[in-house]
Amino acid sequence: MLRMTLCRHTAILAILSSLVFTGCSAFRETVPADFVRPSVPETPRGNREWINFIRLRQDPPSVYVIGPRDILAVYIEGVLGNRDLPPPVHLPDKESNLPPAIGYPIPVREDGTISLPIVPPIHASGLTLAQIEEEIRQSYVFRQRILQPHADRIMVTLMKPRTYSVLVIREDVSAVGGAVGGGAAGGAGGTLMTATKRGATHLVELAAYENDLLHALSQGGGLPGLDAKNEVKILRGGFRDAEERSRHAVGWSDPMFRRSVWESNPNVIKIPLRTGPGELPVQLSPEQITLQTGDIVFIESREAEVFYTGGLLAGGQHPIPRDYDLDVLAAIAMAGSLKVGMATGAGLGGGGGGASSAIFPPTRCIVLRAVNGKQVPIKVNLKRALTDPRERILIQPNDYIFLEYTETESAMNVLLNMFQFNIFVNDLFNH
Repeated sequence: MLRMTLCRHTAILAILSSLVFTGCSAFRETVPADFVRPSVPETPRGNREWINFIRLRQDPPSVYVIGPRDILAVYIEGVLGNRDLPPPVHLPDKESNLPPAIGYPIPVREDGTISLPIVPPIHASGLTLAQIEEEIRQSYVFRQRILQPHADRIMVTLMKPRTYSVLVIREDVSAVGGAVGGGAAGGAGGTLMTATKRGATHLVELAAYENDLLHALSQGGGLPGLDAKNEVKILRGGFRDAEERSRHAVGWSDPMFRRSVWESNPNVIKIPLRTGPGELPVQLSPEQITLQTGDIVFIESREAEVFYTGGLLAGGQHPIPRDYDLDVLAAIAMAGSLKVGMATGAGLGGGGGGASSAIFPPTRCIVLRAVNGKQVPIKVNLKRALTDPRERILIQPNDYIFLEYTETESAMNVLLNMFQFNIFVNDLFNH
C-alpha cells in the first residue's frame, strides 16, 4: 500500500514538474544571436594593437650638447690646475655610463654660461664639448692673451649631465584583487570585484636625452598594466617646487582634485597606447614625448568592466579582459560551476550530486544587454555555438548571462529523474 502511494505521488510530482518547467524562461521575446551584429552593436577588443614603444623615446644627438645645469670638468694648465701636478680625475657613479672626467667641476648656469677665472663668462649652452673647449682656448689665448699660443693645455669633459625631475602617478596598482569575504560572493564560483586602487607615486630623475616618456615609465613602475587605461596623460609644468609636488602627490587620490586639474589646465597631452582598425595612426612629435622638470605623467585606472551571471550559472560578478575579446562560451567557462541541481527544482544550489542529476545539460543562454536605454535579451543556442561562430556573440560590459533549460530538456530531465527515483524506491522495498 505504501509503495503504491509513493508511486502515485511520484507520478503526480512528475506531471507538476513538467508543467512548471515547460516554458520556464522569463524572456518571451528574444533576439537571435546571429542577428546581433547588424542590430546590436558590439565593441571588439582583440583587434587593437600596441603602438611601437620606440616612438615614446626621443632620438639622442650623435654628440652631447651642453645645456644649463650640466656640470663640466675643466682643466686649464696654469689657471685651473698646477703645472707640476696631474689634473684631478673623477670617476662616474656605478649606474652611469660616462667615462672618467678630468678637471675641476664647473657648473653651467641657468643663463647657459660658465664662469672661469680672469676671463668674462663664456656662453656654453648649445655647444659640444669640443666646441666649448675651443671657446675657452680662444678666450685665454687670443682674446685675453693669458696663455701662449700652441703652449696651452686645456681639457673639457662632462662630469655630470643635467637631470629633469618628473612625477609619475599611477592608479593601476591594486592592493587586493579578490572576492568579498575572501571567497565566493553571490554563489559558488562567483567573484565580486572589490580591488582597492592604492596607486603609486614615483619621483624620477631623468638624465639629458633620456627625459622622455619611455624612460619615465620604465623608471616609474613600467608600462601601464591591465588595470590601466590605454592612454598616458602628461600635465606640463604640473609642479614648480617640492611643496607643490607633494600637494599633487597627496591630492591625486581625490577624483574632484584630478578633475579640477585637468579641466583648469590646458597644458594636457593625451597619448594613446593602443589603436584599432579604422582609427587614425598616432602622430607623435618629439615635443610631445619630451619631458621637462615639473611635468606630471599620469596613468589612470580604467573603470571596472564586468559581466554578471545567473539562472543555472552560479551567480556572480566577473571581470572582462581589457585587451582581448570574450565570447559567450568563454564567459560561461569563466563563470565556473553550474547550479543545475535536481531537474524538479528541489536541489538548486550546486554540488556534486546536483550536477550529476541533470542528464540533459542546459543549452539555452540569454544575454541581457542594455542598448539605447532598453534591455535587449539575446538568445544563444549553446549547442549551435560550438560549431557556428555567428552564435558566439562578444560579451560587453554589464551584460547579464542567464543559463536555462529548454522546454524539452526540462521535461526530459524531470522524467528521467523520476524514473531513477522509482527504481530507487523499488530497490528499497525489494530489499
